[in-house]
Amino acid sequence: MPSQILPVTHHHRGTEAAAMLIKAEIERDDPTTSLLISSEYEDVEKAITSIKPVLSRTSSYNNNNITSPNDSPGLGNCYQQRRRRSASDNSLSSLSGSNGSGAASSAGGSRRHSFSKDVGRAAAETFLVTRLSFKLLRYLGVGYRWIVRFLALGCYSLLLLPGFIQVGCHYFFSSQVRRGIVYGDQPRNRLDLYFPKSSDGPKPVVAFITGGAWIIGYKAWGSLLGQQLSERDIIVACIDYRNFPQGTIKDMVKDASQGISFVCNNISEYGGDPDRIYLMGQSAGAHIAACTLLEQAIKETGEGESTTWSVSQIRAYFGLSGGYNLFDLVDHFHSRGLYRSIFLSIMDGEESLRQYSPEVLVQDPNTRHAVSLLPPIILFHGTADYSIPADARFYSPLK
Repeated sequence: MPSQILPVTHHHRGTEAAAMLIKAEIERDDPTTSLLISSEYEDVEKAITSIKPVLSRTSSYNNNNITSPNDSPGLGNCYQQRRRRSASDNSLSSLSGSNGSGAASSAGGSRRHSFSKDVGRAAAETFLVTRLSFKLLRYLGVGYRWIVRFLALGCYSLLLLPGFIQVGCHYFFSSQVRRGIVYGDQPRNRLDLYFPKSSDGPKPVVAFITGGAWIIGYKAWGSLLGQQLSERDIIVACIDYRNFPQGTIKDMVKDASQGISFVCNNISEYGGDPDRIYLMGQSAGAHIAACTLLEQAIKETGEGESTTWSVSQIRAYFGLSGGYNLFDLVDHFHSRGLYRSIFLSIMDGEESLRQYSPEVLVQDPNTRHAVSLLPPIILFHGTADYSIPADARFYSPLK
């Protein structure tokens, strides 16, 4: 192949060394290429610039012996600038390659660091809020003994959680449970019905009033009882009522009476037997049910009292762990955390303790006739019950 001829202007004598250097460089890149020097340009640096596209960029940048300051100062500076640009380009390309492969790991590490930081901040804030809560409880008069008991109660609740989940699933998802039936015009005037699987004929009915220290009572607390009795072919009606401070004992008794009235007058529409209705209450619910039953009996013996149900419609009353003499319970509840002022507020003041103490009322000669109207009363109470002592139950003649 014939040699290629590249035109390069040459005019000044001082540029001979530079021209020879360029020729050597071209021959190293391509032996078939020749260098033709003419005298068109006046400046060597312009000549070098004009032939820049012809020269091999790689050989110019990488050959450390190409130029020397002693050969030609202008040409040496030019090649030094090219060498610096080449190093910069190589550095950028290597950085872009390494950054491409490490971008994901860098972003992942940043996210992990941010997540760890957020968790640490949340833990610190939780600890601070907990510490301040304990301090506030101490200022409010709640000692560490009560805090420890509360934590123990929380641990106990966690142990019972599997059972709660099972009962809760039955309560919310079973077709045998009908929730929230309205029996009155107050917000808490609702009841739940638990039905047996079989529907062959009218079923016996239990109207149940749940406990809750007159403060946290709720109809769903009777879910386990409803499930157990419905499996034994019994319809269970769990009656809800207003709690303190939404209402006092007077409102609770009124709500319970309306709920019992609804059951007595409407249970036949739900497959229940109106001639086999039983009343049951537990703890505070047992006290409310006893007060309701006795108040209804007193109304029936009075003149001009209008009633929507009768104690004669109740076949029997079952009281579970109830307290029936409030005079004996004020100090007991105060020692266990239900302070005297709160308890008296629930009971509409100290002057109302007698009215809402069934044990005291049944011994009053003025209520003897009303007592004779009451259905059979069966009381159950555990001797190891510390919430309400076992001796706080009905006195004779109802015992």
